[in-house]
Amino acid sequence: MMTSIDLNADLGEGFGRWQLTDDERLLSVVTSANVACGFHAGDAATMRRVCEQAAERGVRIGAQVSYRDLAGFGRRAMDVPPAELAAEVAYQIGALEVFARAAGTRVSYVKPHGALYNRVVHDEEQAGAVVDGVLLADAALPVLGLPGSRLLELAAKAGLPAVQEAFADRAYTDQGTLVPRGQDGAVVTDPEAVVKRSVGLARSGVVASHSGARVEVRARSLCLHGDTPGAVELARRVRARLEESGIRVEAFA
Repeated sequence: MMTSIDLNADLGEGFGRWQLTDDERLLSVVTSANVACGFHAGDAATMRRVCEQAAERGVRIGAQVSYRDLAGFGRRAMDVPPAELAAEVAYQIGALEVFARAAGTRVSYVKPHGALYNRVVHDEEQAGAVVDGVLLADAALPVLGLPGSRLLELAAKAGLPAVQEAFADRAYTDQGTLVPRGQDGAVVTDPEAVVKRSVGLARSGVVASHSGARVEVRARSLCLHGDTPGAVELARRVRARLEESGIRVEAFA
C-alpha cells in the first residue's frame, strides 16, 4: 500500500485575456503544477504569475512541454523532426526556468502535454527527442509520464529520474494506456467515481479499464485536469478523501 502520493494539475493554460484554468485556487490543493510553456497554451505573463503563486504556496513547478500547436491546444497529431523537437522541448523548459528562478524556486520536473504525451508512450523516436531536450536543458530533471511508456524507459536509460503517473479522471484501455479523447467515456465525469478511483490508485495501484478489466497502474503522482468543469471542488474532494484514507499528499520532487 502506498502511504503518500503527489497531486498534479495542468495550470497556466491561458493566453492573453483568455484563461482556462483557475490557477490560484488549484494551487491551494495540488502539490505539483504542470505549467504550460507557451506552445499549447500560456504566455510570458501567465507563466510568471503561476510561478510566483506556486512559489508562495510551496508547490513544485513542472514544465509542461508540447508540440507547437496553440490553435489545437496541443492535442493534434504532428510530425516534428527529432532535432527540432528536442530543441523546442529545451526552449520551453528554459523559458519557464527564468520565471521560476525569478520567483525564488526552479523547474522541478518535465511532463509532456496532449498529443505529445500520447505519442511518446509508443514512439521511440519522439520519446528520444523529448529526453534529448530535457538533457539539453538540465540533465537532472525528473520526467513524468505513463507507466510502461517509451518515454520513461528512455529517460531512465539516460539517467533521468522517471516518475510514473496515473489519471483519476481519464479512462484506461485494457493495455494501461489512456482512451483517446475522441472516444465516448474517455473522460470520467462522475465526481464520486473520480474520488474513489483516486484512493484506489493510491492504495493499490489498480484501476478498472474502460471495459471493466483490472489494470495495474502503479504511480507516484496522480493527475487531475484543471480544464474540466468543477475542477477546483473536485480536486479538494480528492485530496480530502485521500487524507481521510490515511494517504499523505506530498510532492514527489
